[in-house]
Amino acid sequence: MNTQVKICGIMNLADAQAAVEAGADALGFVFYNNSPRHMTITAVAGIFKKSPLRILRVGVFVNAPANFVFRAVAECGLNLLQFHGDETPEFCTQFGVMSMKAFRIRDADSLKELPKYSTDAWLLDACSAENLGGTGKKFNWDLAVEAQKFGRPVFLAGGLTPENVADAVRLVKPFGVDVSSGVESSPGKKDHAKVQAFIRAVRSVE
Repeated sequence: MNTQVKICGIMNLADAQAAVEAGADALGFVFYNNSPRHMTITAVAGIFKKSPLRILRVGVFVNAPANFVFRAVAECGLNLLQFHGDETPEFCTQFGVMSMKAFRIRDADSLKELPKYSTDAWLLDACSAENLGGTGKKFNWDLAVEAQKFGRPVFLAGGLTPENVADAVRLVKPFGVDVSSGVESSPGKKDHAKVQAFIRAVRSVE
């Protein structure tokens, strides 16, 4: 199966349409107030009212109340929930749609938490003291290779760009790749040429 490509931190219809036209498999919307790519439920729902794009819709949450997540699922038509905070395994799997837990990978000990979560997939991101995601930093991809041995689909994130994603896919062979800042001209504004180049690079490996 082709490597799934998720373009995260989408903030407007033009960027969403450009990602879909370039061949993305999923779009990520950040429902986290402290993120420069923060979106409201109303804003995300509005994007899909203007253009009912046929694509996997991913909601990104950080320690959000359950009722807020349920509301986002209902109003935005989310298909996959991505949790970046301190959510428990039980919390992540209660919403009736697919879920993915994100882990900030510092070293081999960081992998010990993965098997505790029976979410549909795991997302492995770089560890940063400043941000919970979208850092533009990469981690040791050999650890992502180790994580594959646990038998759960893995999305690789953290510091991916059009220039390095092909190497990442060759080495890790992840289920999917996730990019945000690596295809932006500024936080939250996607560079459409970079989005196209990123997806072409992934497909070139396949």
